[in-house]
This record gives sequence, C-alpha cells and structure tokens, in this order.
Amino acid sequence: MNRLLIFGLGYTATRIADALRAAGWRIDATGSAGNLSFDDGDVVAKAAQAATHVLSSVPPADDSDPVLDRYGAILQDKWLAYLSSTGVYGDTQGAWVDEASPTGGGRRSARAACDSRWLDAGGRVFRLPGIYGPGRSAFERIEQGKAHRIDLPGQVFSRVHVSDIAAGVVAAIECDPPAGAYNLADDLPSSQNSVIEEACRLLGRPAPPLQSLDEAGLSCMARGFYAENRRVANGKAKRVLGWQPRFRTYREGLAALRVRA
Repeated sequence: MNRLLIFGLGYTATRIADALRAAGWRIDATGSAGNLSFDDGDVVAKAAQAATHVLSSVPPADDSDPVLDRYGAILQDKWLAYLSSTGVYGDTQGAWVDEASPTGGGRRSARAACDSRWLDAGGRVFRLPGIYGPGRSAFERIEQGKAHRIDLPGQVFSRVHVSDIAAGVVAAIECDPPAGAYNLADDLPSSQNSVIEEACRLLGRPAPPLQSLDEAGLSCMARGFYAENRRVANGKAKRVLGWQPRFRTYREGLAALRVRA
C-alpha cells in the first residue's frame, strides 16, 4: 500500500491528504489535525520507515527547517516533497519569474534557505503564491470588514486555488518527475484590487475605496505583502507534471466558491 507521511497537516496539506485517501492511500501526519506527535521521535521514525512518500508543509523556525533538522537522516531514501513559497523569488518589479530565476534575495530569506535544503535533499519543491479556497478567500475578508483596495498602480500578485495545489502534488506523485522546483500558480497574475472588486461584484456589494498603504492601517505582515511585485510562470508544472489549473484565474475560483457558499 502507498503511504504518505505528512509533516504539518494544515490547510493545504489536508486537501492533498484527502485526495490521496480517496485514491486508497494510507496517510500519517503530524500537526494539530494529524495522528502523530512531531516530538515523538520513535513514532515518527516508525511512520517514516513505513512511508513510501513524505511531504512537508512545515514553515521555517528560527531560520532553519524543523523537519530536516530533526528527521532528515531517516528520510534520505524517501520520495520527498516540500510546500514552499514563491516569496523566495523576492521583488522583480512585476517581471515574470520561473524556476530558473534567482532566489533568496527577498524578505523570505528563511523560506529560501529551507527551499534550497529540500532541493539539496532531492525533493520536489512546490513553490506556491497566495493560496485561497473554501473559508480562506476575498469573501471572508469582505464579510469581516478587512478587505482593502490599495492605490499602487502596476502592483500584481500570483495566486492559486488550494484544490489546484492538491492536484499538482498528486500529479507529481503519479508521474514521479525529476527532483526540483515546480511553481503551482494560476494563469493570470493580477492586482489584489481586481480580486476584491470581483468578489464584491459577486456579493452585490460596493467595492471599498482606494486607499494608500498608510490609510489602510495594514499590519507589518500585510504591508510586506505589498512590498514585492512579481508574476509567477507555471509552464514547467504544465509541461513536466501534465498539470493544468482547474481555476485558471481568480474569476473562476471565486465564482466556484460563491456557488458553494
């Protein structure tokens, strides 16, 4: 039986686990929703020994990778995957990036270091842009009064629906591509303003007014989101994995979420 060990069963990894369970896989996982304690070394080692594949979605801690630091030695002969971030590319002033673009120059220096370590370990590293999906989208921000339109002409971001991430990882497991980095992003980098405006249209509500960053009163983390500007290319994942995003743009993704709601 195919068995997947997941380190960090969070929002995205749960969707991957659900897709593989439906295909008959056995899943073991650490995290609050998992069945294993990360700190129980004997139990994790036993699960790792039984696993055919390993996936980590654990973010950096103290500028290091908790999974590789503690369990890297027992994972060396496994099929490895890591959920990383397109933040490793830093700011490109709106230019396109692909998997050959330099990394490590942006604000996500710790993530870039972990990304590199998983590549060195022979992993398939999935670089993810802004993730949205059920319970985590522009609709929730609008309902909570936290949606903003920021007056930054030319500012664009890439994003991806969580179910398309799951489909990409499953495709990689099935086709067993070469180790390396794979961007999983939709086909239309666009401004956050466009996403908020479309979500408001679907809700039948007026869009919030344009504001400067200072007027919006954003947190340091949110302001950092606007400090980088790039477009993420997904051609390698399409060519190598045979993957196509079901939700090619935020419009299809938001429309599907609205129907479900």
